[in-house]
Amino acid sequence: MTEDESVKCQGCGSRVPRDEGIEEDGLVLCEDCYFDQHQRIKACDPWGARSKKLLREQAGLEGTEGLTEEQKNIYEFVSFRGGATPGEIAEKFGLSVREVENQFAILRHCELLKGEMRNRRLYVVPFE
Repeated sequence: MTEDESVKCQGCGSRVPRDEGIEEDGLVLCEDCYFDQHQRIKACDPWGARSKKLLREQAGLEGTEGLTEEQKNIYEFVSFRGGATPGEIAEKFGLSVREVENQFAILRHCELLKGEMRNRRLYVVPFE
């Protein structure tokens, strides 16, 4: 693939074939960056939290029951340490910051983890 046959993703900087670049809001994105932007789960979503709580109650799930192994591991890591930054979680589990945000949102909806400001930095901490 020559330079003329490709475009630079304005999200991650990688080169992608011109016909595979996705244009959105004046930006050209690769497929991964496009999906990354559209697969976001909102942590501060009262309806999401309420729905998750009701579904878990109806299923009889408590604590980490019903979570993925990755979500359980993140919860245990944060609980053991008493808190961690999203960057620390990303590094520990080899995740992108966006993936950490999505996992945090799910754990927040389950009322297992929450955000807390410490020394002007966001930490993920046990919900308690």
